[in-house]
Amino acid sequence: MLKRTVFFMLLSVGFSGMKAQQTIPFRITKHNNIIVKTLVNKKDSLDLMFQIAMKDYSISPERKRKADHIVFNKEEISDHNTVDIGKINQKNVRFFDNQLTGHEADGKIGTGIFDGKAFKIDYDNNQFVMYDKMPDLKGYQPVNIILDHDGFYLAADNIIDGDQQQEAYFVLQSGFSGAILYSNEFAEEKHLDKKLKVTGEKTLKNSEGKTLTTKQAILPYFKLGKSVFKDISVGFFSGELKTQNVSYLGADMLRRFIWIFDAERKMAYIKPSKYFSEPYYKMN
Repeated sequence: MLKRTVFFMLLSVGFSGMKAQQTIPFRITKHNNIIVKTLVNKKDSLDLMFQIAMKDYSISPERKRKADHIVFNKEEISDHNTVDIGKINQKNVRFFDNQLTGHEADGKIGTGIFDGKAFKIDYDNNQFVMYDKMPDLKGYQPVNIILDHDGFYLAADNIIDGDQQQEAYFVLQSGFSGAILYSNEFAEEKHLDKKLKVTGEKTLKNSEGKTLTTKQAILPYFKLGKSVFKDISVGFFSGELKTQNVSYLGADMLRRFIWIFDAERKMAYIKPSKYFSEPYYKMN
């Protein structure tokens, strides 16, 4: 009788451990974007791009699939929607209309689905994992996170000229396909157009004749935590239009790690993924 009781106790612990985490499968496009298959309001099947820099959902005006059962008000907001992702059902979901997204996506999915839980972005197994409690962190290194207006910010070191390290804060931006995009302030202050080897540039003009030049360059070294990257592809803007207010840590850099975020969004834990040493994404 005692053995049977112990067996059932162990079995129940095993089942509770299984219930303590949930998984969401995803696929990665050739542009490094994460795509999640969803069913909205039990009617609309949509491929949504994961955007770590937002909390809610959105629909793109360039979507390929219909979203007829999402009803928007005059402010282009739709509340009280449901979203099914595999076995997970989320209620009272807010959608924004007419927001551009990445390649192969009908809109965007934010981090709201992970509210109150720790979560992992597992690039090795193409899945998110949600935890009620923090998992085993053996092999991971801690990175401080600052959460501000739904954006996850972290500090990293940039070696631009010689061996002098320049610290900068980056917002995680899974919708940007490249590795690094610098803010206008950082690019101008550090004279990136003169100190970095520029490999390509493109100039655009708006209706008022003001110019915006996008430049691609090579950064000698970039350090995130204990990981150092050499000759990394980076981007920045120059010209009269000053539109880039923050620096991005883009999808090409995100995919090089497996990420675990705590429920309070104060810490991230990272370890190299299978993409760690892959060639850098080339921006047009």
